[in-house]
Amino acid sequence: MTFGEQPAYLRVAGDLRKKIVDGSLPPHARLPSQARIREEYGVSDTVALEARKVLMAEGLVEGRSGSGTYVRERPVPRRIARSGYRPTSGATPFRQEQAEAHVRGTWESSSEQTEASGAVAERLAIKAGDRVMCTRYVFREAGEAMMLSTSWEPLAVTGRTPVMLPEEGPLGGMGVVERMRAIDVIVDNVTEEVGARPGLAEELLALGGVPGHVVLVVQRTYYASGRPVETADVVIPADRYQVSYHLPVR
Repeated sequence: MTFGEQPAYLRVAGDLRKKIVDGSLPPHARLPSQARIREEYGVSDTVALEARKVLMAEGLVEGRSGSGTYVRERPVPRRIARSGYRPTSGATPFRQEQAEAHVRGTWESSSEQTEASGAVAERLAIKAGDRVMCTRYVFREAGEAMMLSTSWEPLAVTGRTPVMLPEEGPLGGMGVVERMRAIDVIVDNVTEEVGARPGLAEELLALGGVPGHVVLVVQRTYYASGRPVETADVVIPADRYQVSYHLPVR
């Protein structure tokens, strides 16, 4: 096989990837051994090993201790629908993040006061080190962790009010818009920026991913008269979910 200018291990990985995608190597099939790859493609052990590493980093194959490397089951991506403001019908924070009517999910959360990092402070238009309420969520669908969210609210806005803790008090669990309205802070705008990056180890552990998996990150910020009053990072496994936006026409 002639490899041209592209590194040999990428060419080998590309050919094996094609076989996985077209079904020649179906889910749970054993990937050719390093020796077989070396023989079939006329490459060195090092090239064969690097090609296998590429496929593992892409999440296409997985190693099984003492058994070999196998093609992973490829999940059919499900949709996570997002729609800015949620209905005011008592919807839960989970409904805020997952607007599909047929979805039934649960969540866990924990809140703590902390100091804003430089990045969070910039998003909230406050000073680094200012006090914020940080709340972390794990959202589950049918028991499976499908989304993480970390939010920050400046205590200069919510401190010493009934809504200081997002999930406790008389408006606990009602979401940003309703909670802020209760303290006469009227949310009138929300922005979301979507990007992708390799998942952090702790994120992939919580979401059931493997090292190298890519996650989608939605950076959301709520504003009241131009002032940021809440910002959050929503982390979604990219191999299992697609983000769908429902944008009203004005």
